[in-house]
Amino acid sequence: MELCVTKSNGKLVAPSGPTLSTMLDLSRIDRLPGLRFNAQTLHVFEPIGPHGAAWPIIREALSNALVLYYPLAGRLSPDGSCIDCTSDGVWFVEATATCTLHSVGYFKDVAMISFDDLLPSHPLENQGINPFVLMQITEFDEGGFVMGLIFSHTICDGLGAAQFLTAVSECARGVDPLTVTPSWHRNFIPPSSTTIPPPHFTPPDYHLEQATIDIPLDQITQLKHKLMEESLQQCSTFELIAAILWMNRTRAIKSGSESKTKTMRLVFFADCPSLVSPPLPKGFYGNCFFPVTVTASNETLAQAPIIEVVRMTQGAKARLPEEFSDWIKEEIGQSTNEDPFAPQLGYETLFITDWRRLGFEQIDYGSGPAVHVVPTQGSAVIPSAIIGSVPRPDKGVRLMTWCVENHHLQPFLQSIPTILLPH
Repeated sequence: MELCVTKSNGKLVAPSGPTLSTMLDLSRIDRLPGLRFNAQTLHVFEPIGPHGAAWPIIREALSNALVLYYPLAGRLSPDGSCIDCTSDGVWFVEATATCTLHSVGYFKDVAMISFDDLLPSHPLENQGINPFVLMQITEFDEGGFVMGLIFSHTICDGLGAAQFLTAVSECARGVDPLTVTPSWHRNFIPPSSTTIPPPHFTPPDYHLEQATIDIPLDQITQLKHKLMEESLQQCSTFELIAAILWMNRTRAIKSGSESKTKTMRLVFFADCPSLVSPPLPKGFYGNCFFPVTVTASNETLAQAPIIEVVRMTQGAKARLPEEFSDWIKEEIGQSTNEDPFAPQLGYETLFITDWRRLGFEQIDYGSGPAVHVVPTQGSAVIPSAIIGSVPRPDKGVRLMTWCVENHHLQPFLQSIPTILLPH
């Protein structure tokens, strides 16, 4: 069924009570130029209550949560180093759809999603508003709603965004006090004394194709057991999926005129709160992660068994504490003038992000957790993949990928073992 959405003009939702008016410094990671972008997600929910009226419930809960999370209602300073806690608010858009969620399959088929309809429209430029958070609640006939969220990565990583949304959901359900008290605590890393220029990146002329791949949980478990029996090597689901994806993508693009030996890179982002000393407080909601880079030649990846690629990933993870410490002490990147937070871009570099442990899928505004959470991708030229969960009630992993050109898409999908056939 065709989706037709009508949106309100949008308005600011401010904290419901008094908040501090102050300037708060951002951390060294928050200030990274590479984080000056917005993350966009869709969260699909069953109806709230007998009438399914989500707007007033979530709008009020949002306002109440902002009393404690007041920095999110502020604005970025002109030099990008701190937050001006103005309490102006976050942007909120109300919308209605002329169909039921059932008629669109609860958007389990990502290819049919009209993201522009379900994501909030930005304030007009002449309004002079640039909020950190923008939210749209789209109500559907017969109940159910989709939350479209745009979140500035400068102020929160995925864990931090999920912590804030959990606070909103607890306010919606009347939980008092909140389970977690937020903590700013952005001074956990000393400011940098040097500046490494970002690498030059010339946008390529290719366009990456989207592909969704569902992997049932029982098949993942069977493969992990098989690898354990053959090699006595244990691995996590992430390590297994990352290895298969990286290996089979490399095999797909290593053909014909592209058979020249090249260095392939896998980059994934590891959460680092446990590596900070002293430990970060429980309520910390800023950016605290580090990019882990694995390299191998396309020849090696094309011929290696899965377990060997898993070991490459595990070896890179084992080096994380030392590399993170060296970066804090500014002992990494100085000799080569390279910034680990700005890895070399191009078709040979694949970025993988794991969303399964962020907490989005456990958030409950009163009708149970989301049917599923859908990330959106802003770039068609940076190869990437997001590891999430298949929509409820099924169990397993859903891969959303933007990692190959059109002429590599079918070889990529066909090279993946039977357990990873596309959805």
